[in-house]
Amino acid sequence: MSHLVPDRHPQGDFFVADLLDISPKDDMASMEHPMFALKAGDRRVRTYERNGVKVEIQPGAKGLATIHDKDVWIYCISQLVEAMNRDREDVNRTIRFTAYDFLVSTNRQTSGQGYKLMGDALSRLNGTVIETNIETAEKRERAGFGLIDGWRVIERDGDDRMVAVEVDLPKWLYRAVEAKQVLTLSRDYFRLRKPLDRRIYELARKHCGRQSRWQVSVRVLYQKSGSSDVLRNFRMAVKQLAESDELPDYSVAFETDKDRVTFFSRSPRRHRVAEESGVYITL
Repeated sequence: MSHLVPDRHPQGDFFVADLLDISPKDDMASMEHPMFALKAGDRRVRTYERNGVKVEIQPGAKGLATIHDKDVWIYCISQLVEAMNRDREDVNRTIRFTAYDFLVSTNRQTSGQGYKLMGDALSRLNGTVIETNIETAEKRERAGFGLIDGWRVIERDGDDRMVAVEVDLPKWLYRAVEAKQVLTLSRDYFRLRKPLDRRIYELARKHCGRQSRWQVSVRVLYQKSGSSDVLRNFRMAVKQLAESDELPDYSVAFETDKDRVTFFSRSPRRHRVAEESGVYITL
């Protein structure tokens, strides 16, 4: 089975093409640290510590927010960055958008099931609480916050489906976006089928940066991923991803004898910058 789901909304009409002109953006802190569960229905309190950073994720009544729920975060961040780039005067932590635009932009179904899954994601994001000392905008504090501060339906259609919604982003995330601590994602990120593949893409995107490659041991990648599976199963999943060669933006090489993984950027520009600087990072 392919690691990528089909493109549900190809740019065959002007409306969809206009929606997809806004590049997906993600915040660097949540790309580095595993704030989102990789397994649906996870209700454990999860703790992650690395290099002086501690993150504790507490589930709400409907369980932990998953990395697929994170699509809402990414969509809101993308809209916020676009508004800031256009110097709009009404920019604030509350993002208003239509449900249909969200579903199309994140390659989701626009059926009734798609709207239901969106509502479930909003509920889990609102219920999941993060306690962390991650630094954003050169400010470090021990703080707790919901993944979103709240959400509300602004308009419904005749079938009682959400038409327009508002999402209140946490101050911590808004501060990170203001400080431009964000990275652009491949639009094919939303086509990645497996939660672990999405998480691995995030890590590759965060650590490669302008380099042509990022090399990391399987054990460190496992720790950074936040996977709750056993290490041997994680190792097999990474091998399968490498063999598929379907990770957006990066090719993946798995060295069995050294138990490590190397991500190579598919972008010629990143290769050129890295060759000129001669800088590589190994973890």
